[in-house]
Amino acid sequence: MDFELSEDQQTILDAVGSLLEQHAGAARAVELNAKGEFDSALDAALAESGFMEIAITDGGSYLDAALIVEAVSKAGGVTPAGAEALVAAGAAGRTLPGPIALARAGEEGPIRYGAHARTLLALDDGVARVVPLGPGDAEPVKSNFGFPMGRVTVAAGRGEALGPGSGAAMRNWWRIAIAAEAVGAMQAALDVTVGYVTKRRQFGRAIGSFQAVQHRLSMLAVLIEGSRWLTYEAAYGGAPAEAAAIAAAHASSAAGQVFAETQQLTGAMGYTREHDLHVWSMRLPALRLELGGVGGHRRAIAAARYLDPARESGG
Repeated sequence: MDFELSEDQQTILDAVGSLLEQHAGAARAVELNAKGEFDSALDAALAESGFMEIAITDGGSYLDAALIVEAVSKAGGVTPAGAEALVAAGAAGRTLPGPIALARAGEEGPIRYGAHARTLLALDDGVARVVPLGPGDAEPVKSNFGFPMGRVTVAAGRGEALGPGSGAAMRNWWRIAIAAEAVGAMQAALDVTVGYVTKRRQFGRAIGSFQAVQHRLSMLAVLIEGSRWLTYEAAYGGAPAEAAAIAAAHASSAAGQVFAETQQLTGAMGYTREHDLHVWSMRLPALRLELGGVGGHRRAIAAARYLDPARESGG
């Protein structure tokens, strides 16, 4: 495996970074979260620049898409980049009207971007369905998760069925999207925490100078790096079921530890609005709940390794 970005990948990330400097960041995320909104300007800029369809265009790849999703998450972008750049591309193979929300059929709880989505990509009995959303199909739900949430009401069987195999493809790419978003959020949470412990002083010295604190931060760095490369490998390989489930399981498990440790190391300030950590840390529990959570991903690993993939439950 080449651990260095190619020239093209670096160019893509530089261009995405320029957009994110204009439309993302902690202050922008806080402003949008207070209103329960998503970033329509960022979503439009990413789409118009071709970044959300890079996986299905000549010269692009799903690895490029995963890098973009991670970058958007790390910058605190409030837009469903994972659903648009990875899941829609992998399941539908074409551009769908955004913003896009993801759900499993029969799911009654609120979903990320549900209240703002123009398209619902639904996992329905092993088949992915593309469901156009209009007025009255969703209601906003107040949330502290750092994502705008909504409850979508869609009749069973509604929308365009994408055909045999689409459900498995959607499920696998959804897992990679979860992992990529988690990696970006975890890295940002760690960076913010490192900045905090470097400045916060106790006993006449920065608390980041204490070996016990350094050990805990090092452990988080290892977990994040492992999640990152498992995600890249799964995206590069075209989302095979086992690799996708491994990436999601590892990233979701790591997210739980990153959440707990960064909150503790900052004195639980991440629960409050007085510190930027909450922009990223509060997203991690939401990502950990999707698609069956850590347990669901681990069951998928076992199913992919030892059973017929078609027998995997949870879709």
